[in-house]
Amino acid sequence: MSKIIIAIDGFSSSGKSTMARSLAKRIGYVYVDSGAMYRAVTLYALNNGIASVENGVDAGALVRVLPNIEISFLPAGEDGVQHTLLNGVDVEREIRDMRVSSLVSPVAAIPEVRKHLTRLQQEYGRQKGIVMDGRDIGTTVFPDAEMKVFVNASPEVRARRRVLELEQKGSRVDYEDVLKNIRERDHIDTTRKESPLCRAADAYLLDNDKMTIPEQMDWLVNLYQKIAGSEN
Repeated sequence: MSKIIIAIDGFSSSGKSTMARSLAKRIGYVYVDSGAMYRAVTLYALNNGIASVENGVDAGALVRVLPNIEISFLPAGEDGVQHTLLNGVDVEREIRDMRVSSLVSPVAAIPEVRKHLTRLQQEYGRQKGIVMDGRDIGTTVFPDAEMKVFVNASPEVRARRRVLELEQKGSRVDYEDVLKNIRERDHIDTTRKESPLCRAADAYLLDNDKMTIPEQMDWLVNLYQKIAGSEN
């Protein structure tokens, strides 16, 4: 089969990263978590006094330090997770906490941040054979991707999944706080001026409210085989 670019977009905590990671492993593609890149930038801002939960983000200051932020990935290890490096330091655990979650959408709404990370993401896709998930992969980063999927689930289902994920990692969180955060992120993601979250006209819709993970994988693999096979 010909190598293609697979773009998986969707709302926060819709399970798109899990399915993108699993799909890439199954078909032998490279996986890139674009959301982790925005989270890493957010963590850098928090750690360097450019952002805070109380005062939000100093957009001008963050834009000025973007050249100082280096993001890379380690291959998945024994835990099956592809770890994110921020200036050479493994920050995979830190970028997943609620402090980062509460500010990642405002950071991602800054046009200069999006343009900077979009350029990096496009570099990853030059050789194809890549699965990337995010908010604007099929609309902005790779508008010509051969396979586009838009993932959706209700806020309540996504909040329950997020709570379970965090608890499995040892974090104790309140369901109502997580649900509020998800709804706030949905609003910011869909209404921002720069690359708002939306379904590409040629994206396949995957509503996974009531789907099991194996059912999702079967759906994705069947779609991949159909599309990649037709590219030969």
